Amino acid sequence: MKMISELNEFDHNIQGQYIVSNMSKGVNASGTPYLNIDLKDASGTISGKKWEIRPGDEEMFAIGNVLLISGDVVKYKESLQFKIIEARPLEESEIDINRFVAKPPAEEKELRNRFDTYVSSIKNKDCKALLDYFINKYQSKIYVYPAAVSIHHEYKCGFLMHVTTMANIAEHLCSIYPDIDRDILITGILLHDVGKMLELEGPLVFKYSTEGKLLGHISIMVGELRIASQELGLTSEVPLLLEHMVLSHHGEAEFGSPIPPLTKEALLLSLIDNLDSKMVLLQKSLDSIEPGEFTSKIFALNNRSYYKPKK
Repeated sequence: MKMISELNEFDHNIQGQYIVSNMSKGVNASGTPYLNIDLKDASGTISGKKWEIRPGDEEMFAIGNVLLISGDVVKYKESLQFKIIEARPLEESEIDINRFVAKPPAEEKELRNRFDTYVSSIKNKDCKALLDYFINKYQSKIYVYPAAVSIHHEYKCGFLMHVTTMANIAEHLCSIYPDIDRDILITGILLHDVGKMLELEGPLVFKYSTEGKLLGHISIMVGELRIASQELGLTSEVPLLLEHMVLSHHGEAEFGSPIPPLTKEALLLSLIDNLDSKMVLLQKSLDSIEPGEFTSKIFALNNRSYYKPKK
């Protein structure tokens, strides 16, 4: 069975195990309904079409279901597309787990050590108290969760990879701008996406929980910080500053932040978060093409195509 990254436009009558990562209903020009289905494994994602809808198909292709799918791979508008002919749900005993657990680009132990080292480096007692609180509360998730469903760091330990990379960048910036409160900035970085521990749910494919759909990780985390601060009896300005950093880390209202960054640390957090997520997203697209080619248009990067220089 081929992994998604191994598929090509000449693959016909192929069969494989795939997870449904997204599904929506469409209607063609003649008014006949069909299903848009995104399929996923550890190597990547491919868009699919189920042109003939049968009774029960919408339930079978629900997000998160693991299916045995057969069909043809075709090329449509310069992208590969899976034409789904047949599919059936898989029993748990039939699932090849190795097809679906994407490994992080660094060893899990190394990522955990990086995260723990940054936590240990915090000297501000209120920052440290909050970090310890959330690590104890979400330890089973913090060390393994992705940072997103599909856009960036969407693999096991993706959260650790994202926040430790951001912390590395922050360390360099603190050496350039010495008046930055390093403890506040690093703590904000390590905590800004902890709301995703409740926004997302797995285990094979991560999707948005009901709480995640209704509230989002930003609102969730602000509430979590306020509860933690009360339980810990914190009276300093630290919890307020961290709440502001969480609220503003997407930068603008159109990207999900109800308020823009209004402190230096909040501004740096927002800029570093944007930098890391976009560079990872771009690298994913560049990895799929050959030197001398342009990527497909990337919606999250101003819908531009990016060039991969020849070596």
